[in-house]
Amino acid sequence: MSSANEGAVTLRAKRSQKPSDGKMRRNIEIFVLSAPAILLFLCFVILPIILGAYYGFYQWKGYGLPSQTGKFVGFQNYNTALKDPEFQSAILHTFEVVIGSLVIQAPLAILFALLLNQKFKGRGLIRTLIFVPYVVSEVIVGTGWSLLLQKKGAINEILSNFGINGPDWLADPKIAIWTLLLLISWKYIGFAVILMLAGMQSIPDELYEAAKVDGAGFWQMQKSITLPLLAPTLRIWVFLSIIGSLQLFDLVYIVWGKYVSTTAGVSTMATYMVREGRGAGNYGYGSAVALIIFVISLVIALVYQKFVLNRDLDGAITEQKEAKKRARKRAKEAQRREAAALASEVK
Repeated sequence: MSSANEGAVTLRAKRSQKPSDGKMRRNIEIFVLSAPAILLFLCFVILPIILGAYYGFYQWKGYGLPSQTGKFVGFQNYNTALKDPEFQSAILHTFEVVIGSLVIQAPLAILFALLLNQKFKGRGLIRTLIFVPYVVSEVIVGTGWSLLLQKKGAINEILSNFGINGPDWLADPKIAIWTLLLLISWKYIGFAVILMLAGMQSIPDELYEAAKVDGAGFWQMQKSITLPLLAPTLRIWVFLSIIGSLQLFDLVYIVWGKYVSTTAGVSTMATYMVREGRGAGNYGYGSAVALIIFVISLVIALVYQKFVLNRDLDGAITEQKEAKKRARKRAKEAQRREAAALASEVK
């Protein structure tokens, strides 16, 4: 009887002990593995943001410490940027690029992916060719297209052979924005096609076979099966496209330059920052503009994450919560059974 009581007390004592050693070891492992990434994030993301915000409070030429070689102006740089009509136009042009890129690239990428998802001869070659523009450097793309699209460039020469007077693709404000959208689409549609194609290939073939048995046609299957199941991939691509468009700089700067882009109506927030900051030797003002661009991009990213991307995580998070509830319930039931078994042994 006494031995049974001692055994019961020992088991209760073991159960009441917290697994502090295991938790501490796990926390140490997590810290050791994540410390380098956290340190890099602080040094190369958080610190530059803080320094940029600090520099934005000064009229500063970029040498020495701002507090010594610059002039403290408070929020003047930020107010000047937000009230500058050219910066407002740059913001408008940037959002035109954001929306235009999505409208042009999304349908084309889905159609190309549908085509390349079929089995036909030469499919691998076409997949490679459609992805080539994406891996080519922006400098090469910008230089090549700027030569082709000159007023007396190769494209207008070809049009003149057919009796067509080609427009000024780069300098005409009514055409330049469409030229930019076409260049962006040509450059980046390969990336969108690859993403869509990967999403389509993850859809089980059994769904299409069942739809065929029910008499569904090709376009009915795409509408009822492909597009709904492709939605998570499409939402991820939209997010990447928006962030890329907000950061657009290379193509505009190379094809149009920092001055022609303003008169042609294709200047972006990044080209404005470089022109009015680094180009004008006013690094304090450029830092203020950079911080404004960061805030705009961050707000858009957080809003999109909150209202769009979280939809893809709701199911997984809900499933994880349900699994944890079931695990806790099983653990409690096991504890009750053990307690009942110990009570019966004591008796």
